[in-house]
Amino acid sequence: MEFEKRNLFGIDYAIVDYDSASDVIIEYAERHDSFGVSALAAHGLVTSVRDKTIGERVKKIDMAVADGQPVRWALNSFHKVGMKDRVYGPTLTLHVLEKAAKRNLNVYLYGSTEETITAFSVFIKKNYPGVNLCGIHPDRFRDATPEEDEADIQKINAADAHIVLVGRGCPRQEVWVADHLGKINAVMMAVGAAFDFHAGKLKQAPKWMQDHGLEWFYRLVKEPGRLWKRYLTTNSYFIYLFLKYKLSKKK
Repeated sequence: MEFEKRNLFGIDYAIVDYDSASDVIIEYAERHDSFGVSALAAHGLVTSVRDKTIGERVKKIDMAVADGQPVRWALNSFHKVGMKDRVYGPTLTLHVLEKAAKRNLNVYLYGSTEETITAFSVFIKKNYPGVNLCGIHPDRFRDATPEEDEADIQKINAADAHIVLVGRGCPRQEVWVADHLGKINAVMMAVGAAFDFHAGKLKQAPKWMQDHGLEWFYRLVKEPGRLWKRYLTTNSYFIYLFLKYKLSKKK
C-alpha cells in the first residue's frame, strides 16, 4: 500500500490518519515483511536533527507518523497537506490491535519493565482476545551484546510474530527498529508511552490538552524531575527550527 511522505526538518513523515496508517501496518504484517514504524513527536524529531547518528537511523524507518500536534501543525503549514489530526502512538496502537485481532495476528511485546509489559499483555488479552500474544521481552535497559541481540532476533522470528510493539523510549526504540530492519520478519512499531498508558502505569492528558498541543505540559507536571530538561530544550529548539524554515521559505 502506497502512502505520501513530506519532509520536515530532514525527516520524511507519512501523510496518513489512524485508519490508513493501521491499514498499511496490517498489510505489511500479514506478509511478514520487515517494516519499521515510528510515532515521532517533536522530541524525537528534534533529537534526530541535533544528533546525526540518530537522525540517520530514523531516516531508515519506513513510516514515521506525526505523533504530536506541533508536528502536524508544521506539516500543514509547510506542505498544506490538510492533516486533521495527529497520529498519536498509543491511539495508533489500539487501531492496530483492533485490526490484528480480527485477523488473529501474532503480536510480540518488546521493551519497558517486567511489571509494565505484563500489565500491558493483560490489557491486550482482555480487550483484544483475537490477538495472539506470541512473546514478551522486558527491556534490559542497556545495549544487548551481539550474542543477546542475535538470540532476540531468532526468538522473535521463531515466534512467527507479525507485529512487534517496541516500547524502549525515544530515541532508543527508533534506533532498535532501524537496526533490525531486514533482520526481523515483522512490522516493528516504536510506540513508546503506549506501554505505560495501556498498562495503567501513566494517565494520559485530557483530550482538550492533547488537541491543543499541551500534552507535554501535562506530562511535565506529572514527571517534572525527569522531563523538565527535555521539554525546555526540545520545545525551544522546535520553535527555532519552525521559524528558521518558515523564514527561509519566504525568502
